[in-house]
Amino acid sequence: MDKLDPALIARVAARYAAEGRFARGFVAGKLRRDPAGPAILRAAGVEGFGEVVDLGCGRGQLAVALLLAGAASAVTGIETAPVQAAQAARAGAGLALRVIRRDLAAEPVVPAADTVLIVDVLYQLPTAAQAALLVAAAAAARRRVLIRALDPGAGARAVLTIGWERLSRRLSPHAGAVVNPRPPAEAAAVLRAAGFAVTVAPCRDGTPFANVLITACRPGVPSPPAASECCPGAGPGTRCSPPAR
Repeated sequence: MDKLDPALIARVAARYAAEGRFARGFVAGKLRRDPAGPAILRAAGVEGFGEVVDLGCGRGQLAVALLLAGAASAVTGIETAPVQAAQAARAGAGLALRVIRRDLAAEPVVPAADTVLIVDVLYQLPTAAQAALLVAAAAAARRRVLIRALDPGAGARAVLTIGWERLSRRLSPHAGAVVNPRPPAEAAAVLRAAGFAVTVAPCRDGTPFANVLITACRPGVPSPPAASECCPGAGPGTRCSPPAR
């Protein structure tokens, strides 16, 4: 399992020291154990992501990690929860991070950026809101869209993941009310129709969950070394499809 540099994790977590033990522990644990962080940083490659919009940024740990690692030149985080949005803004003090409070289900407005990230957000929205946000993200992204999604067709992994998500909503006051995963092929089709080349690859190293990483890039966007000819971050076992004609 790929992992983030422990020194980077420590630097990010240190920015949450004033937020209390829980927040700091959550940030460090998320970066240490969640395979999305390493996968997304790997997808940045040598050239980086440029200007990034992080939809549903939560406490902002991924945005802060990208900035501290030099993988993004600036990040706009969008988050609906007031506590998490405030923590993200404070953690990003002195960095090129701005945080906007916005309910993406009600207002799917995405600022223009080189790269748009949608990590663990779509399945928390009603189906129509997912479609609207995907269209907005595709229109806003000059180079890439990366989505970490939950694949409901992944057999026992999907049953376990959906069950855990529903349980989380009973245990956490900050969890969203909806668990509504859609097949990754639906999101891929929207992105292909918008002119992106798309890969869908597992994003669950070391975990029993049914997560995938959908990577979409505009034709002509350079890929990092060892990536597939379609998109950065692609590797063995990815399903690659060209943009719609």
